Amino acid sequence: MFGQLVIGPPGSGKSTYCRAIAHHLINSIKRDIIIVNLDPANDRPPYQADVDVQNLIEVDEVMERLSLGPNGAIIFCMEYIENNMDKLKEMVTSQKAYVIFDCPGQVELYTHHTAFRNIVDAISKWGMQLCVVSMVDSHYCTDPSKFISVLLTSLSSMMHLELPHINVLSKIDLIDKMGPLAFKLNFYTEVLDLSYLLDELDERVCSRRFIKLNKALTGLVEDYNLVSFYPLNVQDIGSLHRLCKAVDKANGYVYGELEERTVVGLSQSESGVDLEYEYDKSMQYDNR
Repeated sequence: MFGQLVIGPPGSGKSTYCRAIAHHLINSIKRDIIIVNLDPANDRPPYQADVDVQNLIEVDEVMERLSLGPNGAIIFCMEYIENNMDKLKEMVTSQKAYVIFDCPGQVELYTHHTAFRNIVDAISKWGMQLCVVSMVDSHYCTDPSKFISVLLTSLSSMMHLELPHINVLSKIDLIDKMGPLAFKLNFYTEVLDLSYLLDELDERVCSRRFIKLNKALTGLVEDYNLVSFYPLNVQDIGSLHRLCKAVDKANGYVYGELEERTVVGLSQSESGVDLEYEYDKSMQYDNR
């Protein structure tokens, strides 16, 4: 079995992506898929979940019974799921299909807390080949300090989860409405020389006290040289298709026994078979 874990902070477009990529895989590539809502707080996802973790535990009930806040309740829920993986396994593996996991929005689950990592390790032991799709709202590119925090969060998640990792800048079609970028978009997607980003920070009075800290943080990201991003517009079939191919390579789907079927499906998608979304071929992500 193969699958992808869709993670990211609240509002980054995880559930919207899950709906869009599910439609793309089913209708364009003719792939059998199931969507697993792994977020016990997501009670109204924009898709029909085939497996819903809320059948095991719900955040609202935990908050009421244990008098916990939202973050504490989410952590409690994930620890409960960690200790009851047999039930989740029964619901997921009973359907032999490609699996899309829509995960919670609490970033600490992916950067340092152990419950989600243990859940991922357990899923891997089912024989499932996984890839992480980490969503980040592209509006963070408009603020150098926020983009540095995104880089650190992405790097931390990659190190903590220890899985093939695809970082995504979501809502790329809205980026022009969020303010001007200091550089072309490929500077952010390819994470080029971050010293230029520091120059942008240095022009801000509030950042002058933290020049050495910012230099150390960006140096850390460059030393690991692991972080890069795919731009994503869920209404552009070409954008979805490119990301789909990257994920299939990352989790090994294209190298498995379904390789021939996958290649045929991708060829059909290239020719525009049964597409719901309009494909704007003129869109160039390297040029704003």
